[in-house]
This record gives sequence, structure tokens and C-alpha cells, in this order.
Amino acid sequence: MDLLDSMKVYVAAAEKGSLSAAATACGISATMAGNHLRTLEKRLGMRLLNRTTRRQHLTAFGEDYYLRCKEILRLVAETDAQAQQMQLAPAGQLRISAPVTFGTEALMPALRDYLDRYPDVSVDVALCDRVVDLVEEGFEAAIRIGQLPDSALIAKPLAPYRMMLCASPDYLARRGTPAVPEDLSRHECLSFAPSVLAHWRLSDQDGTSRVPISGRLQVNHGQALRVAALHGLGIVLQPAILLQADVRAGRLVRLFPEHELASRPMSVVYLPDRYRSPKLRSFVDFLTERFQED
Repeated sequence: MDLLDSMKVYVAAAEKGSLSAAATACGISATMAGNHLRTLEKRLGMRLLNRTTRRQHLTAFGEDYYLRCKEILRLVAETDAQAQQMQLAPAGQLRISAPVTFGTEALMPALRDYLDRYPDVSVDVALCDRVVDLVEEGFEAAIRIGQLPDSALIAKPLAPYRMMLCASPDYLARRGTPAVPEDLSRHECLSFAPSVLAHWRLSDQDGTSRVPISGRLQVNHGQALRVAALHGLGIVLQPAILLQADVRAGRLVRLFPEHELASRPMSVVYLPDRYRSPKLRSFVDFLTERFQED
């Protein structure tokens, strides 16, 4: 006899108080229900039920075995449901949060491929640089930059968020091209306002330089800093995804390409129980495939 079927009969007998009631619940004869019970007891070498003509009760071992059977049957049912759900095509609306620069410059161009691949999914993207609460605000996933605090969220790593140091050809023609990192302290360096980074750190095989920087222009928006650099207002340190198209087009010149600039880890996070959703799983898998480490 099938072990799981026998467990189902036993659990039903324990909960309904008799083998005949268990037989009815399981859609089998009372004789078959008795055979399932005897098969289990023979397999275990232990009595599970003490039965009289009027009533039955679980043995001490039977009580423990009943609880274990319930858990096993629950896990089997859950796994079957998960397998069936995984076979479903992703569909429905997916609500996600992403940082403004990454969302604008990297996620938006990538979403065309995702939406072409999964035509039954629609995506609602909220771009903001604060940490959103997935439960309270109804997000299924969020892309986060930086070290993650301990939490109940599941995190999948993406490629690190890398930075790039650039200036326009016009600025470099007027002010000269810095030859070593220390030269940056004598240049107009564009930074956020209020400036929280009074130093820029550059590393190469000879070590790390921590250069004090200053400048007459501070802006609290990365895209505005990029535009300022394009107009020759100074040297900018911003995410590579924001500046690399300008570098390829010659509108900006990359400085110190042989140096490693500070980078931050990037992850996509989601609640543990949401990953069973085909649409969320498809999106997380797409992100980890598209934005993997070079």
C-alpha cells in the first residue's frame, strides 16, 4: 500500500474518532481503512490506536506519529502546489521599487526585453531613493544599493553599483587633465548638496588615494550633476550607468580608468513567501541574469 495514503487514513481516523469515519472521509471501505492502519503498525512495529467496540484512542506513540504525519502531508501538499504553480506562465501586475538613477538608466532599457519575454505581465515601477517597506507599501520586490541590514527579506545579489570619474573635453582643455589622483584637489569637483563626501577614494595596484575635493557647485541630483559636467562646470563622480553613454559618445572623458573607484553592493530583495509567484520569480531571475557580475 502507498505510505502517504496510509498516513492520510490514519490522520483522518485520529481526527474523526473512528476508522469508519476515516473511511468515509477518504472515500474507501472500512475494511480498506483497517488494512491501511495495520500496514502502518506493521511497518513501524508499534501500535498506533487502541480500539474497543465502542471507542478508540491514540497510543502515546500514535499521538506523536499523528503530528508527524500531519506535517509530512502538509509539506507534500505544499510542494505539489508549488510545482504546479511553477508550471504556470507568469501573469498579472508586478509592483517593484528601484533607486532613481538605476531605475532610469538601467532598469527601464532592460524592461523591454522582460515585457517581450512575458507578455501577460505588467510592471508598476516606483522610482525613489528611500528604503520602502515591502509589506506596508505593497511592493513585491525592491532593488537596493548598499549593505543590507539583517531582515526577514530574501536578497539576491546583482552586479556591484560602480562609479565613474569624468569631465567634459571643454573643461579639461581649460583646466588641464589631472595626471595623478592628488591633482583632483586643485580642480572644480561637482558633488551632492549638502556635501557628505569631502574625499574621493581611488585605488590601484600601488595603493589607495583618499583625495580631499572641493568645488563651487553642489547639486542634490545625479542627473543634474551629469548635465553640469557636460557643460564644463567641473569633474563629476557618478554611477557608471549614468555616464558611460556620454563617454562612448565623446561628450565626457573618463578620468583614471586604471583606478578602482568606490562601489557598493546591489541586490534585489523580496519576501520569502512571495517567490512562489511565477511573475515575481520570472522578474528576479531576469534581473540576476541581466545584471550579473561582469
